[in-house]
Amino acid sequence: MTMRTHPTPSQGQAPGTAHSGARSALGRYPLTSFFVLAYTLSWLAWTPYVLSRNGLGIWDFTFPGGQLGSQLTGVLPGAYLGPICSALLIITRTEGRAGLRVWRKRMTNFRAPWLWYVLVVLSVPAALTLATVAVSGESPAMPSTVVLVALLPGLLLQMVTTGLAEEPGWREFAMPRMQHRYGPVNATLIVGPLWGAWHLPLFLTEWGGGPADSVLVPVEFLVTVVAFSFVMTWVFNRTHESMPLVMLVHTSVNNFISVAWSDVFPSVDADDAAHAFLLGSVVAAVILVATTRGRLGTTP
Repeated sequence: MTMRTHPTPSQGQAPGTAHSGARSALGRYPLTSFFVLAYTLSWLAWTPYVLSRNGLGIWDFTFPGGQLGSQLTGVLPGAYLGPICSALLIITRTEGRAGLRVWRKRMTNFRAPWLWYVLVVLSVPAALTLATVAVSGESPAMPSTVVLVALLPGLLLQMVTTGLAEEPGWREFAMPRMQHRYGPVNATLIVGPLWGAWHLPLFLTEWGGGPADSVLVPVEFLVTVVAFSFVMTWVFNRTHESMPLVMLVHTSVNNFISVAWSDVFPSVDADDAAHAFLLGSVVAAVILVATTRGRLGTTP
Protein backbone atom coordinates (compact mmCIF):
# COMPACT_ATOMS: atom_id res chain seq x y z
CA MET A 1 0.00 0.00 0.00
CA THR A 2 1.39 3.40 -0.95
CA MET A 3 0.94 6.51 1.12
CA ARG A 4 0.61 10.05 -0.06
CA THR A 5 2.55 12.64 1.84
CA HIS A 6 1.73 16.34 2.11
CA PRO A 7 -1.51 16.24 0.07
CA THR A 8 -2.51 19.46 -1.63
CA PRO A 9 -6.06 20.87 -1.82
CA SER A 10 -6.24 19.84 -5.45
CA GLN A 11 -5.87 16.22 -4.36
CA GLY A 12 -9.17 16.48 -2.51
CA GLN A 13 -7.73 16.78 1.02
CA ALA A 14 -7.18 20.12 2.68
CA PRO A 15 -4.30 20.55 5.14
CA GLY A 16 -5.30 19.38 8.57
CA THR A 17 -8.16 17.16 7.35
CA ALA A 18 -6.62 13.97 8.73
CA HIS A 19 -5.93 15.73 12.02
CA SER A 20 -9.49 17.01 12.33
CA GLY A 21 -10.84 13.64 11.19
CA ALA A 22 -9.05 11.83 14.01
CA ARG A 23 -10.31 14.39 16.49
CA SER A 24 -13.84 14.01 15.14
CA ALA A 25 -13.64 10.22 15.52
CA LEU A 26 -12.50 10.60 19.13
CA GLY A 27 -15.38 12.99 19.75
CA ARG A 28 -17.99 10.68 18.24
CA TYR A 29 -16.71 7.49 19.91
CA PRO A 30 -14.83 8.55 23.06
CA LEU A 31 -15.56 5.36 25.02
CA THR A 32 -14.69 3.02 22.17
CA SER A 33 -11.55 5.06 21.51
CA PHE A 34 -10.59 4.84 25.16
CA PHE A 35 -10.97 1.06 25.36
CA VAL A 36 -9.08 0.48 22.10
CA LEU A 37 -6.26 2.82 23.11
CA ALA A 38 -5.99 1.46 26.65
CA TYR A 39 -5.69 -2.10 25.41
CA THR A 40 -3.35 -1.28 22.54
CA LEU A 41 -0.91 0.87 24.50
CA SER A 42 -0.76 -1.42 27.53
CA TRP A 43 -0.49 -4.68 25.61
CA LEU A 44 2.24 -3.31 23.36
CA ALA A 45 4.18 -2.09 26.38
CA TRP A 46 3.74 -5.47 28.12
CA THR A 47 4.96 -7.48 25.15
CA PRO A 48 8.66 -7.49 26.21
CA TYR A 49 7.66 -8.62 29.71
CA VAL A 50 5.44 -11.39 28.34
CA LEU A 51 8.16 -12.60 25.94
CA SER A 52 10.94 -12.44 28.54
CA ARG A 53 11.94 -15.15 30.99
CA ASN A 54 9.46 -13.57 33.38
CA GLY A 55 6.80 -14.84 30.99
CA LEU A 56 6.93 -17.16 28.00
CA GLY A 57 10.74 -17.30 27.87
CA ILE A 58 10.94 -16.54 24.14
CA TRP A 59 13.25 -13.60 24.79
CA ASP A 60 16.40 -14.52 26.70
CA PHE A 61 16.14 -11.71 29.22
CA THR A 62 14.99 -11.47 32.83
CA PHE A 63 13.67 -8.21 34.24
CA PRO A 64 15.81 -7.41 37.30
CA GLY A 65 14.82 -6.92 40.92
CA GLY A 66 13.03 -10.16 41.70
CA GLN A 67 9.27 -10.44 41.48
CA LEU A 68 8.57 -6.96 42.88
CA GLY A 69 11.29 -5.20 40.89
CA SER A 70 10.44 -6.98 37.65
CA GLN A 71 6.79 -6.01 37.97
CA LEU A 72 7.71 -2.38 38.57
CA THR A 73 9.84 -2.31 35.41
CA GLY A 74 7.88 -4.79 33.31
CA VAL A 75 4.24 -4.24 34.29
CA LEU A 76 3.97 -0.68 35.59
CA PRO A 77 4.99 1.16 32.38
CA GLY A 78 2.21 -0.55 30.43
CA ALA A 79 -0.28 0.03 33.24
CA TYR A 80 0.44 3.76 33.17
CA LEU A 81 0.61 4.00 29.40
CA GLY A 82 -2.83 2.46 28.89
CA PRO A 83 -5.81 3.68 30.96
CA ILE A 84 -4.62 7.01 32.37
CA CYS A 85 -2.79 8.19 29.23
CA SER A 86 -5.68 7.14 26.97
CA ALA A 87 -8.21 8.96 29.15
CA LEU A 88 -6.14 12.16 29.30
CA LEU A 89 -5.50 12.10 25.56
CA ILE A 90 -9.18 11.74 24.69
CA ILE A 91 -10.30 14.35 27.24
CA THR A 92 -7.71 16.81 25.96
CA ARG A 93 -8.61 16.29 22.32
CA THR A 94 -12.39 16.31 22.74
CA GLU A 95 -13.23 18.39 25.81
CA GLY A 96 -10.20 20.61 26.28
CA ARG A 97 -9.55 22.47 29.50
CA ALA A 98 -13.12 22.12 30.74
CA GLY A 99 -12.87 18.34 30.59
CA LEU A 100 -9.47 18.35 32.28
CA ARG A 101 -10.88 20.48 35.10
CA VAL A 102 -13.63 17.91 35.72
CA TRP A 103 -11.04 15.12 35.64
CA ARG A 104 -8.81 16.97 38.10
CA LYS A 105 -11.76 17.75 40.37
CA ARG A 106 -12.64 14.06 40.71
CA MET A 107 -9.01 13.05 41.14
CA THR A 108 -8.53 15.50 44.02
CA ASN A 109 -11.92 15.03 45.66
CA PHE A 110 -10.84 14.29 49.25
CA ARG A 111 -13.91 15.96 50.75
CA ALA A 112 -15.81 12.81 51.61
CA PRO A 113 -16.48 12.41 55.36
CA TRP A 114 -13.51 10.92 57.21
CA LEU A 115 -15.65 7.96 58.25
CA TRP A 116 -15.51 6.77 54.64
CA TYR A 117 -11.73 6.46 54.83
CA VAL A 118 -11.96 4.58 58.12
CA LEU A 119 -14.66 2.32 56.68
CA VAL A 120 -12.56 1.40 53.65
CA VAL A 121 -9.29 0.88 55.53
CA LEU A 122 -10.95 -1.39 58.13
CA SER A 123 -13.70 -3.12 56.16
CA VAL A 124 -11.59 -4.40 53.26
CA PRO A 125 -9.14 -6.41 55.44
CA ALA A 126 -12.04 -7.53 57.64
CA ALA A 127 -14.05 -8.77 54.65
CA LEU A 128 -11.06 -10.60 53.17
CA THR A 129 -10.30 -12.17 56.55
CA LEU A 130 -13.87 -13.41 57.02
CA ALA A 131 -13.97 -14.70 53.45
CA THR A 132 -10.70 -16.59 53.95
CA VAL A 133 -12.04 -18.17 57.14
CA ALA A 134 -15.13 -19.26 55.22
CA VAL A 135 -13.05 -20.66 52.34
CA SER A 136 -10.33 -22.40 54.36
CA GLY A 137 -11.89 -23.03 57.77
CA GLU A 138 -8.71 -21.71 59.40
CA SER A 139 -8.65 -19.09 62.15
CA PRO A 140 -6.67 -15.90 61.53
CA ALA A 141 -3.46 -15.15 63.42
CA MET A 142 -2.30 -11.79 64.70
CA PRO A 143 0.11 -10.30 62.15
CA SER A 144 3.61 -9.42 63.27
CA THR A 145 4.67 -5.91 64.19
CA VAL A 146 6.77 -5.73 61.01
CA VAL A 147 3.71 -6.46 58.89
CA LEU A 148 1.56 -3.93 60.74
CA VAL A 149 4.24 -1.27 60.24
CA ALA A 150 4.55 -2.16 56.54
CA LEU A 151 0.83 -1.83 55.84
CA LEU A 152 0.78 1.96 55.54
CA PRO A 153 3.89 2.30 53.30
CA GLY A 154 2.58 -0.58 51.20
CA LEU A 155 -0.78 1.12 50.82
CA LEU A 156 0.85 4.40 49.76
CA LEU A 157 2.96 2.54 47.20
CA GLN A 158 -0.12 0.78 45.85
CA MET A 159 -1.96 4.11 45.56
CA VAL A 160 0.85 5.57 43.44
CA THR A 161 1.30 2.47 41.29
CA THR A 162 -1.85 0.38 40.90
CA GLY A 163 -4.42 2.98 41.93
CA LEU A 164 -3.09 5.90 39.94
CA ALA A 165 -2.29 3.76 36.89
CA GLU A 166 -5.71 2.12 36.52
CA GLU A 167 -8.55 4.01 38.18
CA PRO A 168 -8.24 7.43 36.45
CA GLY A 169 -9.10 5.60 33.25
CA TRP A 170 -11.55 2.85 34.14
CA ARG A 171 -13.45 4.54 36.95
CA GLU A 172 -12.96 8.29 36.38
CA PHE A 173 -13.25 8.35 32.58
CA ALA A 174 -15.30 5.30 31.58
CA MET A 175 -17.79 4.82 34.43
CA PRO A 176 -19.49 8.27 34.47
CA ARG A 177 -19.99 8.18 30.71
CA MET A 178 -21.23 4.59 30.79
CA GLN A 179 -23.59 5.28 33.71
CA HIS A 180 -25.08 8.28 31.92
CA ARG A 181 -25.87 6.07 28.92
CA TYR A 182 -26.71 2.68 30.40
CA GLY A 183 -27.32 3.10 34.13
CA PRO A 184 -25.08 1.88 36.97
CA VAL A 185 -25.70 -1.88 36.77
CA ASN A 186 -25.30 -2.20 33.00
CA ALA A 187 -22.34 0.18 33.02
CA THR A 188 -20.64 -1.96 35.65
CA LEU A 189 -21.34 -5.09 33.63
CA ILE A 190 -19.57 -3.46 30.67
CA VAL A 191 -16.62 -1.76 32.35
CA GLY A 192 -15.96 -4.65 34.76
CA PRO A 193 -15.23 -7.32 32.13
CA LEU A 194 -13.24 -4.88 30.01
CA TRP A 195 -11.17 -3.90 33.03
CA GLY A 196 -10.57 -7.54 33.87
CA ALA A 197 -9.73 -8.65 30.33
CA TRP A 198 -7.20 -5.83 30.05
CA HIS A 199 -5.04 -7.83 32.52
CA LEU A 200 -5.12 -11.06 30.49
CA PRO A 201 -1.62 -10.89 28.89
CA LEU A 202 -0.15 -10.69 32.40
CA PHE A 203 -1.41 -14.20 33.14
CA LEU A 204 1.29 -15.40 30.76
CA THR A 205 3.86 -14.00 33.20
CA GLU A 206 4.88 -14.50 36.82
CA TRP A 207 2.42 -11.72 37.72
CA GLY A 208 -0.45 -14.13 37.13
CA GLY A 209 1.26 -17.40 37.95
CA GLY A 210 2.75 -18.05 34.52
CA PRO A 211 1.48 -19.87 31.42
CA ALA A 212 1.69 -23.24 33.17
CA ASP A 213 -1.06 -22.24 35.58
CA SER A 214 -4.63 -23.41 35.08
CA VAL A 215 -6.94 -21.56 32.71
CA LEU A 216 -9.34 -21.37 35.64
CA VAL A 217 -7.08 -18.75 37.25
CA PRO A 218 -7.83 -15.95 34.75
CA VAL A 219 -11.48 -17.04 34.59
CA GLU A 220 -11.78 -16.73 38.37
CA PHE A 221 -10.02 -13.38 38.18
CA LEU A 222 -12.49 -12.07 35.58
CA VAL A 223 -15.50 -13.12 37.65
CA THR A 224 -13.95 -11.54 40.74
CA VAL A 225 -13.20 -8.28 38.97
CA VAL A 226 -16.74 -7.99 37.63
CA ALA A 227 -18.22 -8.59 41.09
CA PHE A 228 -15.74 -6.22 42.73
CA SER A 229 -16.63 -3.56 40.15
CA PHE A 230 -20.07 -3.27 41.75
CA VAL A 231 -18.36 -2.26 45.01
CA MET A 232 -16.23 0.27 43.15
CA THR A 233 -19.26 1.75 41.38
CA TRP A 234 -21.16 2.09 44.66
CA VAL A 235 -18.25 3.82 46.39
CA PHE A 236 -17.74 6.13 43.40
CA ASN A 237 -21.39 7.21 43.44
CA ARG A 238 -21.91 7.39 47.20
CA THR A 239 -18.82 9.55 47.79
CA HIS A 240 -19.78 12.07 45.10
CA GLU A 241 -17.23 10.67 42.65
CA SER A 242 -14.25 10.73 45.01
CA MET A 243 -11.44 9.07 43.09
CA PRO A 244 -9.06 8.93 46.11
CA LEU A 245 -11.59 6.74 47.93
CA VAL A 246 -12.17 4.57 44.86
CA MET A 247 -8.43 4.08 44.53
CA LEU A 248 -8.23 3.30 48.24
CA VAL A 249 -10.81 0.52 47.92
CA HIS A 250 -8.89 -1.07 45.05
CA THR A 251 -5.44 -0.78 46.62
CA SER A 252 -6.59 -1.90 50.07
CA VAL A 253 -7.34 -5.32 48.59
CA ASN A 254 -3.95 -5.54 46.86
CA ASN A 255 -2.13 -4.29 49.92
CA PHE A 256 -3.73 -6.69 52.41
CA ILE A 257 -3.18 -9.73 50.19
CA SER A 258 0.42 -8.86 49.28
CA VAL A 259 1.59 -7.61 52.70
CA ALA A 260 -0.49 -9.19 55.46
CA TRP A 261 -2.44 -12.18 54.16
CA SER A 262 0.32 -14.81 54.46
CA ASP A 263 1.08 -13.60 57.98
CA VAL A 264 -2.57 -13.71 59.05
CA PHE A 265 -3.09 -17.16 57.45
CA PRO A 266 0.35 -18.82 57.50
CA SER A 267 -0.95 -22.36 57.02
CA VAL A 268 -3.48 -21.61 54.26
CA ASP A 269 -2.70 -22.25 50.60
CA ALA A 270 -1.91 -19.07 48.68
CA ASP A 271 -4.61 -19.83 46.09
CA ASP A 272 -7.21 -19.39 48.81
CA ALA A 273 -6.51 -15.66 48.79
CA ALA A 274 -7.97 -15.49 45.29
CA HIS A 275 -10.92 -17.66 46.33
CA ALA A 276 -11.55 -15.41 49.33
CA PHE A 277 -11.45 -12.29 47.15
CA LEU A 278 -13.96 -13.91 44.80
CA LEU A 279 -16.31 -14.88 47.64
CA GLY A 280 -16.12 -11.49 49.34
CA SER A 281 -16.68 -9.62 46.06
CA VAL A 282 -19.69 -11.71 45.03
CA VAL A 283 -21.35 -11.40 48.44
CA ALA A 284 -20.75 -7.64 48.53
CA ALA A 285 -22.05 -7.20 44.97
CA VAL A 286 -25.25 -9.13 45.68
CA ILE A 287 -25.88 -7.15 48.87
CA LEU A 288 -25.27 -3.77 47.20
CA VAL A 289 -27.41 -4.49 44.15
CA ALA A 290 -30.25 -5.80 46.33
CA THR A 291 -30.21 -3.08 48.98
CA THR A 292 -29.88 -0.22 46.50
CA ARG A 293 -32.35 -1.81 44.06
CA GLY A 294 -29.76 -1.51 41.32
CA ARG A 295 -29.09 2.19 41.82
CA LEU A 296 -25.64 1.60 43.38
CA GLY A 297 -25.52 4.99 45.04
CA THR A 298 -27.09 7.04 42.23
CA THR A 299 -30.18 9.13 42.83
CA PRO A 300 -33.42 7.87 41.26
